[in-house]
Amino acid sequence: MLHMRIRNQGGRKMSEAISVHQLEARQPSHVTVATASLIGTAIEWYDFFLYGTAAALIFNKLFFPTFDPMMGTLLAFATYALGFIARPLGGVVFGHYGDKIGRKTMLYLTLLIMGAATAAIGFLPTYETAGIWAAVLLVTCRLIQGFGLGGEWGGAVLMAVEHAPADKKGFYGSWPQLGAPLGLVLGTLVFSVVSAMLTDAQLLSWGWRIPFLFSIALVLVGLWIRFTIAESPEFQKVKDTKQEVKMPIVEAIRMYPKNILLAMGARFAENGFFYIYATFVLAYATQSLGMNKQDMLNGVLIGAAIETFTIPAFGALSDRLGRRPIYIFGAVFSALMSFPLFMLLSTKNPQYAWIAIVLGLAVGHAAMYGPQASFLSELFGTKVRYSGVSLGYNLASIFAGALSPLIATGLMTAYAPATWPISLYMIALAIITIVSVYFATETRKIAQP
Repeated sequence: MLHMRIRNQGGRKMSEAISVHQLEARQPSHVTVATASLIGTAIEWYDFFLYGTAAALIFNKLFFPTFDPMMGTLLAFATYALGFIARPLGGVVFGHYGDKIGRKTMLYLTLLIMGAATAAIGFLPTYETAGIWAAVLLVTCRLIQGFGLGGEWGGAVLMAVEHAPADKKGFYGSWPQLGAPLGLVLGTLVFSVVSAMLTDAQLLSWGWRIPFLFSIALVLVGLWIRFTIAESPEFQKVKDTKQEVKMPIVEAIRMYPKNILLAMGARFAENGFFYIYATFVLAYATQSLGMNKQDMLNGVLIGAAIETFTIPAFGALSDRLGRRPIYIFGAVFSALMSFPLFMLLSTKNPQYAWIAIVLGLAVGHAAMYGPQASFLSELFGTKVRYSGVSLGYNLASIFAGALSPLIATGLMTAYAPATWPISLYMIALAIITIVSVYFATETRKIAQP
């Protein structure tokens, strides 16, 4: 009898071991998950950034034609900023359900919402046919875009970070971060190709709609790819042990108020500088300096393309040296570039303009953006991580990315031809980030419960 019992127990243990092994075999590798997160975020950022390019070059003529060009651009950037205002709401809603239901389900929904809003912009009437209602519909689509993106980032980076090995979270966490420059490259490239193939009249008449409608095909690809990945193992452990909290966002604020504020501050330079380089510089160079539109689009394209290599490099470096030193380096470098940026642009030489954009994006921004996913994720515990990281990330977007092109354009209008007020504003953004990261905890070797 004792022999039989021991044999049965041994058989059960072996069966359980085989089941666990089979389950692990079915789990996609962290490389597969990081790749899927990257492709999904690239599609969503394509949708979001496409609006910024159109706002800088097209929307002032189509939706705000009764104003002078600079005021029309200011209004176009104002609608651009509204997308950021909706992002915290998306972060709260999707963060709540992401901490209760799961990261994967939220990624389906955010991709669908973003894709539908972007495609809808491609069908909008312009001011010529719908008057003020054209701008109202444009604003509505932008708000929906922001709502979807507010929930997207947290889920995508958590899938990559929570699947990654403990000593490579900075590197694999940087993969979904690549979605931003890749989305910018894709959006700028599609817009550049359409712009180059059509006359200005054709572009303003119907050509501008093509990049927005192209989003439909991209979203279908993204949904199929995201279907192949499994739920985050760290969240699945929380769910299996029934440790979910009823109100994740409330718990995140109660448990980590300081970290939410520091996460916000850490994003000011990263977020603000990116949109100055990716959108404001386009408007400034073409309208104030009279530079060629295609030359400037090419500069953004080159800078974003190079950044796809430097982001994972800085992410990997943060696994060795820590998140904070790499992040602070990026903020300091960005501050030091604030005056040279306009000095190089003022030459009206396309190659010098490209150097300024490349340094700003591929060095300054990449050094902050590379380790950002792992750094911010590691500031919060698993049970409220989606809510905490989404809140800190998206609240900063209102005060940094949303306002930076708007404030820079306002300063340019008020102090033209002087650019030093814009440079001082950029330095102020960098100081906020440097102070915030300095007072944050180094998270490289810390595992939050």
